[in-house]
Amino acid sequence: MRKLNALTIAAAIMGAAAAQAQTPLVVTDTANAGEGSLRAALEAASQSGGASQIVMTVSGDIVIDESLVYTGEAPLEIIGNGQRVRSDANTDLLVSANGGDLAISDLAFEGPGGFSVLNRGDVDGQTAGKGIFLDVREDQTGMVQLALTNVSVKGVANHGIHVSDCTLADDCGSGAGGAGGGSPASLHIQLENVTVDGAGTGKFDADGLRADERGAGDIHLSANGSEFARVGADGLELDEGQAGSIHSTIIRTAFIDNGPYCNPDVLAEYMPAEPEGSFQDGVMQPSDIPSAVTGTPDDNCFEREVSLYDSGSVEEYEIGLDLDDGIDYDEADSGNLNLTMIGSTVSGNYDEGVDMDEAGPGNGNLRYISTVAYGNSDDGFKMSEEDAGGVDGAVMGSVSRDNGGVGVVFEEESDGNLVVQISDVHTVNNDDSDDTGLEIVQEDAGTGELSLTGSQIEDGMEVEGVSVSR
Repeated sequence: MRKLNALTIAAAIMGAAAAQAQTPLVVTDTANAGEGSLRAALEAASQSGGASQIVMTVSGDIVIDESLVYTGEAPLEIIGNGQRVRSDANTDLLVSANGGDLAISDLAFEGPGGFSVLNRGDVDGQTAGKGIFLDVREDQTGMVQLALTNVSVKGVANHGIHVSDCTLADDCGSGAGGAGGGSPASLHIQLENVTVDGAGTGKFDADGLRADERGAGDIHLSANGSEFARVGADGLELDEGQAGSIHSTIIRTAFIDNGPYCNPDVLAEYMPAEPEGSFQDGVMQPSDIPSAVTGTPDDNCFEREVSLYDSGSVEEYEIGLDLDDGIDYDEADSGNLNLTMIGSTVSGNYDEGVDMDEAGPGNGNLRYISTVAYGNSDDGFKMSEEDAGGVDGAVMGSVSRDNGGVGVVFEEESDGNLVVQISDVHTVNNDDSDDTGLEIVQEDAGTGELSLTGSQIEDGMEVEGVSVSR
């Protein structure tokens, strides 16, 4: 019997829904609107009240001057034949506005391109456009699905692909802060041969794929044979901000050169002469250190952190650029963070290659198998667990080299337990090559165990609060 993977199951679900729908809607014209156009088919699907299927028989580019919008709540499948949906306007290209499931195959989505921190898409009254946007209703339950097969997105100012289950919409923000509310529904995202290239370059914190999940639901993601490259912020960011877990499997997928929106070559001139400093108690007052950086092409790009003594004087400060990662997951509250990466590449990203953060009582469960991280500006692979949860990590048959930070990091900062297996791993030339191949740390009351076998850790390792077996 043939084993079914998540993508096959998703296709079956969407196909069954479409089979029960009305006769497929056929796109026969590349026009922006009118009879036979994709816009007309979306309007008809929106009004049908049930699951719909749109089949593209036309060839050639479909050029639009405003967003294509599906307003239905039932599943929608769009079957292309390899053409582009493109626009010279800074607008969302395809929107599912009321949480309707989307399955899209064999289509390319292309915005105007040319965006940068010097040519933003969110100024002068503009709203930065996205590629594909699925907006979840506040009352939705069950599983909201986005299934993309042989799809590409490029040249949009904002997120290439965005699934939002957050009442604050684009103000939901990133990270594990948990701002905003959300529906009880979970998100299910499947990517097969999907490319996001050069998206997110016209707005601060705009990712290749962003999923914002608030409320009680989970995020489920599977990606196979895909690529996230030259995205302005993170190539892939999942934010599970409240109760609920992240479950993800990434196979044969590349994350390359992501995170350059806050371009150091452009913004270096705005940095203070002394961007960091540390002082003895009573020596430096807050009014005497550099203030927040303003008057730049995008002030959001500058991070400023200040630590004070109990006396109110400055202990240390640092000002830097907020660059981004190949992959960035943030899981807060009671859920777990689960990631398996197999046969993938993470290279040249402007901050960490893989950046995993779990806060709250949940656990971090990580598996990196036959995966390579190289040339990233900070750590190659990083997992940080901040609270009572534990860390269960394994890196097998993988390489981490030539990164600006540590090759592989697993750290547990509270009283959870940490168990890490490193097998047939090669680390070399990370950071200053002084104990920067591995950093395995248990900082508090929990236990720590490291099993290290068959590996070449040429740049050494830092182990704290952890017993090592070889």
